[in-house]
Amino acid sequence: MNPWYSLENKTIWVTGGAGYFGGAITKELDPLCRKVICLDRPGRAEAFVAEEKLTRTIPVSQDLADVAVIPGLVEKLVAAHGVPDGLVNLTFASFGAGKGLAELPLTDFQKTVNDGVAPTFLLCRELAERMRPRGSGSFVIYASMYGVVAPNPKNYPAPMAPNSIDYGASKAALLQMSRYFAVHYGPAGLRFNCLTPGAFPHPPLVAAEPEFIARLSASAPLGRIGRRNEMVGPSLFLLSDGASYVTGHNLVVDGGWTAW
Repeated sequence: MNPWYSLENKTIWVTGGAGYFGGAITKELDPLCRKVICLDRPGRAEAFVAEEKLTRTIPVSQDLADVAVIPGLVEKLVAAHGVPDGLVNLTFASFGAGKGLAELPLTDFQKTVNDGVAPTFLLCRELAERMRPRGSGSFVIYASMYGVVAPNPKNYPAPMAPNSIDYGASKAALLQMSRYFAVHYGPAGLRFNCLTPGAFPHPPLVAAEPEFIARLSASAPLGRIGRRNEMVGPSLFLLSDGASYVTGHNLVVDGGWTAW
């Protein structure tokens, strides 16, 4: 690899590391890094690492929505594997899926805001405080285009419900949180950036809803939905020293969706 974007000898943590985006990122990082810590809900990380035959990736089972465990988990992993060089944070929870704005229970909205935002805040702060003395570290926080723009109701004709407000509001909170972190920890040499995917529906939805996928495709200037591997390159770039002067930034990967 060219030195300017090499991840050699780096340790990277990926939360949600066995998921749709996270799995692709973890798999790509495995041969490039000294070590990868793949955190996911119980059983998922272990199964993924075994299935993909990853050799430098250590699976860790933990539901990070239980914020009370995060300080102890960070302490344990740092003691065993050292302070990481970077974090890709994909952990998120949304409880309003399929529910319209008028029908969404307040309890679901509150739970999404709490479980979708608080773990990222605490995990990033715990790691940043440990990286601060070293003077380097890169954080890549996954947001969403629906943290930037609202869903177009025309893409979701009845009985479909547009992407729920609790999801979009929480993703917008992650964008602003990243900026606050970037400003606070910038003097210590730490970088915080967001990645904002556009329409990247999972394969089962693509197969089941061709008309919906056609509407999503038409909403992007590139005329198609995203492919999950297209999030890997931007993630690795922001982790690497190739992005050494990039912080507080929102890198939008949406096929141009938010350009018009």
